[in-house]
Amino acid sequence: MAGCVRALLSLLCLLSAPARGQRPHRRFEYKHSFKGPHLVLQDGTVPFWTHHGSALPSSERIRVVPSLRSQSGSVWTKNNFAFENWEVKVSFRINGRNRVGADGLAIWYTRERGPTGPVYGAADHWDGVGIFFDSYDNDGRVNNPAILVVGNDGQLTYDHPNDGGNQALGSCFRDYRNSYHPVGVRVRYYQKTLQLYLNVGVTDFDENYEFCAEVRDMNLPSSGYFGVSAATGGVADDHDVLSFLAFSLTQPGVMDPSNQMLNREHEEYQKEYERFEKDLEKRKDEFLKEHPELRTPEDVFETEDQRELQMVVGGQSVIHQVLKVLRERLDEAFEEQKQYSERLSTMGKDLRTTTARDALEQNADGSQSLMLVLNGQKEMIQQVQEIRTSIADILSKVKQSQHPLNTVAAEKSHISEIKEHVHIIRKDVDNLSIIKVQQVTCPKIPPIPSCTSVWHFLAFLVLQSVFFLSYLIHRSKREASYKKFF
Repeated sequence: MAGCVRALLSLLCLLSAPARGQRPHRRFEYKHSFKGPHLVLQDGTVPFWTHHGSALPSSERIRVVPSLRSQSGSVWTKNNFAFENWEVKVSFRINGRNRVGADGLAIWYTRERGPTGPVYGAADHWDGVGIFFDSYDNDGRVNNPAILVVGNDGQLTYDHPNDGGNQALGSCFRDYRNSYHPVGVRVRYYQKTLQLYLNVGVTDFDENYEFCAEVRDMNLPSSGYFGVSAATGGVADDHDVLSFLAFSLTQPGVMDPSNQMLNREHEEYQKEYERFEKDLEKRKDEFLKEHPELRTPEDVFETEDQRELQMVVGGQSVIHQVLKVLRERLDEAFEEQKQYSERLSTMGKDLRTTTARDALEQNADGSQSLMLVLNGQKEMIQQVQEIRTSIADILSKVKQSQHPLNTVAAEKSHISEIKEHVHIIRKDVDNLSIIKVQQVTCPKIPPIPSCTSVWHFLAFLVLQSVFFLSYLIHRSKREASYKKFF
């Protein structure tokens, strides 16, 4: 029996382990967040937020407190955050010229807003939690800058002279002043456990968070307000908040109550829209009855049939352009074939006039082949002319079909006819390309007798050798006469 109980317990543990390891669903809540650029409106306010004291909103950031002594400021959400589990990501900078800074910055989640007060620019005796970034060492223990998590139920008074050391539920020590990159803070409150992570701005990688503190069994209000406050003392720093992003967390498999609220609001808005639409139609009818001259005619707007006809006419215009280009190319081919046939005819005439009758009788086969080529060219020209006439017929039909048509069926029949004609033209062009011109063997030209005989050529060689020898003798005598002078 005990073994069965242990087996059941182990099975339940195994079944519950995956559910425990699942991450909660996170949804961004824009009404409780802000982020630059274009952070402020034209009137200088931040949407869904209020600022108090020395806070100065700008397009890129909110300067909660400037680097002036004894100043304080804060920003708070206008709307109540009604979620039990939540997560916030805050990006800020604390910069100053001095070696130490003051006083610090605080991130709040409280039941009620605390715009002004002695605790880092916000009210004391808060009901909720505050995450304090204390940059000034009030107690002299040389443990600053420090990060503290302090909870309060509305009865506790913050121990500011001792830096709240005895009241902190969790803490860590990081140097976040004068960082090269903005400091990132992530605070998660889920199932009564608060976790704090910090990115001190050493790198520009946003998710480079380090664990800072964790508080378990922490009871916070189920609804409240978020806020950021800061204050300066005898030493002053610039406290800038660049972004504040809030998220609501729900358990896996649990319906988010906010979604139900959104669905209910959507239904209400849909009903209100339908009511407004009916009211608008009613008023339009009444207005048209009172002013019949302003009634718009029915043929002003385009119907589906008209739109389809326009598409058909546009397609026919494209076909017309293609056929026009094809006609131009056929005209060019026709001109080339005509020139080629003229050249062949002139060549045949020249050969017939210049050659002798005997050569013509011997090369009768060549003239017959030439005549066959000429006849083939004539047939080709006739086929090209027939193609031109068919293209002209197609173009005339296209022009006629571009006029306003009555029905879509007529347009479709014209398009089918055009497709058939184009198909016929393609076949004719393919047949023309298949035709091969037969090779023509020109008749041989009779031998022409040479102008010089063998005896004349030999006499010319003897004379040339005599002249060459006399030139050599003359040159040698002339060189011998020149040597006498040296």
